[in-house]
Amino acid sequence: MKIFLVITLSLLIFQSCRKEISQTAELQEFTEEVPEMIEEFGYILNDYLVLKDTIRSGESFGQILDRNHVDYSEIYKIAEAAKDTFDIRKLIAGKPYTILAKKDSTQKAQVFIYQPNQVEYLIVDFTDSIKTVFGKKEIKVVTKTVSGVIESSLSEAIESQGLNYSIAFEMADIYAWTIDFYHLQKGDNFKLIYEEKFINDTVSVGIGNINAAYFEHKNTANYAFNFVTDSVKNINDYYDENAKTLRRQFLKAPLKFSRISSRYNLKRRIKYYGNVVRPHKGTDFAASVGTPIMSTANGTVTESRYKGGNGNYVKVKHNGTYSTQYLHMSKRKVKKGDFVKQGDVIGYVGMTGSTAGPHVCYRFWKNGVQVDPLREKLPSAEPIKESLKQSYFDYISTLKSQLDRIPIDLIEPQVAQE
Repeated sequence: MKIFLVITLSLLIFQSCRKEISQTAELQEFTEEVPEMIEEFGYILNDYLVLKDTIRSGESFGQILDRNHVDYSEIYKIAEAAKDTFDIRKLIAGKPYTILAKKDSTQKAQVFIYQPNQVEYLIVDFTDSIKTVFGKKEIKVVTKTVSGVIESSLSEAIESQGLNYSIAFEMADIYAWTIDFYHLQKGDNFKLIYEEKFINDTVSVGIGNINAAYFEHKNTANYAFNFVTDSVKNINDYYDENAKTLRRQFLKAPLKFSRISSRYNLKRRIKYYGNVVRPHKGTDFAASVGTPIMSTANGTVTESRYKGGNGNYVKVKHNGTYSTQYLHMSKRKVKKGDFVKQGDVIGYVGMTGSTAGPHVCYRFWKNGVQVDPLREKLPSAEPIKESLKQSYFDYISTLKSQLDRIPIDLIEPQVAQE
């Protein structure tokens, strides 16, 4: 009898365990069948057959849709409906796109998503009616700090830090009126508080504002703080620690980055012409053919033509005192009578006229006489309003403290600390 009870109890326990194992297996099986929901561009991707690719050279919008089982008559209707929003002929080779297609046997495309850059995207949805929508991915802005020491050039210092190269251009713009970037010295150094933009928290998509900067050049400290002077019109500019504008009426050079190959020199002797004195009344900035040439100040174009040794050139009158001229262009971008702003591209570096190599000869007139722009004390731009000065000093107080605390030998950018 005891043996019978033991056997019966064992069987009951065994059956119970089997049932529990079976239920656990069923639960696991059920859990594994629930897929993770994936959402992108406002669509649940799980609902579609998702095809990702890049635009091939010579490939058209029609070819892409045809390959994804859309009839040509429907492709024509889609292209016509979308043309007022986006010209589908302007798809760029190498850019990514996504096709959302039916999950049935037809695998017919329902949605075309084109990404011209990392942030923006275009949706052409032809599931039922045809809709064209532009969208932007969510951007996270992170404030960072960085520093560097000049060994040979600013670009080399930026590259050695693994920084986005656009920072060099931003710094060149900020200090365009106060620092000669063609003559930086070894040991010059900089510190920055800047914004970097990210999508998906990890993918960098560029640099935002430089909120504050410090550049020590020739043992002189140069602070720069980005301050909004008109919040309605969103006007901002850079000022130093004393609320003085860094901007001058003229840029120091018509090119962002190059080198001075020949200076203004009224006693220059040229060996080719028998070592005779032939004055050089301009400043030559060497750069590769096609480099953009900028107007160094606001003004009106008074000449834009080709003439003898000048080659293609542009002359700009800035006011009753100053005019500038830009020689040897490969191509002129403005015509006589055009109004140009400081920094506008007016042409491109070339070798037209009398020249031995690609450069722009920059000539500077003051009261009708050609002078050396690098020796001129150029006028400043409009200063900050007195009514804004106290707000400005309050605003930069924390930024300046942050800048001063940044070590000059940071190995890599750091997230900014308050």
